[in-house]
Amino acid sequence: MQGRKDFTPKLFYELSLDGLVPKDDFYRKVNEYLDLHFLYASTEKYYGKEGQQSIDPVVFFKILLIGYLNNINSDRALLRYCSDSLSVRLFLGYDLDESLPWHSTISRTRQLFGEEVFLMRASTNFRFFIQNFQ
Repeated sequence: MQGRKDFTPKLFYELSLDGLVPKDDFYRKVNEYLDLHFLYASTEKYYGKEGQQSIDPVVFFKILLIGYLNNINSDRALLRYCSDSLSVRLFLGYDLDESLPWHSTISRTRQLFGEEVFLMRASTNFRFFIQNFQ
């Protein structure tokens, strides 16, 4: 007899993002080795002391790294990809019920930082991948 799968969305779910992403996932491994906390000090001069809180610089550079690794050039497409991928959400530190930054936030933040910040990040990323993923 032919089976038929009926789908009725549940109103409530009991799950965690951590439990949905496999333990050997690529972005879990990257997150385990990649330390971008130096970005807080190196980007501090680009922010004021008052006003609305900005995107976390570590999250911003992780989003750019995801775009680079997946050859995604459009900010809209990049945020769509990040929103749809559970492993990427875990990598960025955004739970299932949290909204990711808007694509315009990524564009404006990219314009905010000088070229030296991007060059520093690129050299850090290349060194990281050479050391840990050969």
